Amino acid sequence: MTALPNSSFDSRQMLGIALALLGAAFFATKGIFIKLALGVGIDTLTTLTWRMIVSVPVFVAVGVLGYVRRRATQPADTPVLDRTSVLQAAGVGLLGYYVASYLDFSALTYITAQLDRLILLTYPFFVVLFGAAFFKRKVTPLMLASLLVSYLGIALIFATDFALEGDNVVLGSLLVFGSAIVYAAYQILAKPLIDRLGSQLFTSIAMSAAGPAIILHFLLTHPVSDLAIDGQGLQLMLAVGLISTVLPAYCISAAIGLVGPERTAIIGNVSPVVTVSLAIGVLGEIFTLWHAAGTALVLLGVWLFGRKQKPKRAEVEATEVEP
Repeated sequence: MTALPNSSFDSRQMLGIALALLGAAFFATKGIFIKLALGVGIDTLTTLTWRMIVSVPVFVAVGVLGYVRRRATQPADTPVLDRTSVLQAAGVGLLGYYVASYLDFSALTYITAQLDRLILLTYPFFVVLFGAAFFKRKVTPLMLASLLVSYLGIALIFATDFALEGDNVVLGSLLVFGSAIVYAAYQILAKPLIDRLGSQLFTSIAMSAAGPAIILHFLLTHPVSDLAIDGQGLQLMLAVGLISTVLPAYCISAAIGLVGPERTAIIGNVSPVVTVSLAIGVLGEIFTLWHAAGTALVLLGVWLFGRKQKPKRAEVEATEVEP
């Protein structure tokens, strides 16, 4: 095989890094758009419903194309999909993109976008804890130290916000911790399905299952007329579906192909920094020295954790769409 010229290799690396940064930045806007929507009177379930209305058709279309490509390259007697895999992927999708998403979106009613993002960032710790509890995977002293450092940072921000906002911070934090725990369970259950189906097919099935469930939830609790949004509200709904969901998913996917899962995951740690910056600049959220110290500790803990937790390709691909 002919080696790629250095200039070609360097350009691929630069493009991959740029896409990873863009993907992380786009994902970081989710909480900002939700907060802005709340500010114009759109509740979180309506926003989540619009997210699915906008994004699911795109994921389904990509999944169908992926199915057609796999069907064309596999022997005629080898099925691309089977009923068991479809049902399992749908069930896992409900867990990750309905339950975890609903908890995360709801949390933003009560806490800042900064705190929400930092708590959600710690879901890999729960992945490891679940692995230790159910699969007897080893937990190293460095993992425990990184967990303690991160949660010390969250505790600093929580204490500061609690002094300002009171019980709302407790409820919001519990909701997003619940989201992180559910999303960690989703990660563990999704991995073997992604290995079997591939990322495109799995994500399409998972999102296709979650979308109708969220819409049904909406119809049981809201009049259909609540979806009739125009002006700035409609712009925000489109932004949540496209900028915060579809675009980052494909940026991250392309980045993985160009620079690998490990570098993509490391670059993705800039996401909370973007969220904090936007929360301060766009939403006018308070940012004190305590917030700065807490954010630094969370990022340090995640960095320490990532030094020994080098994800495999499928494990990273499972995170292409956040809750």
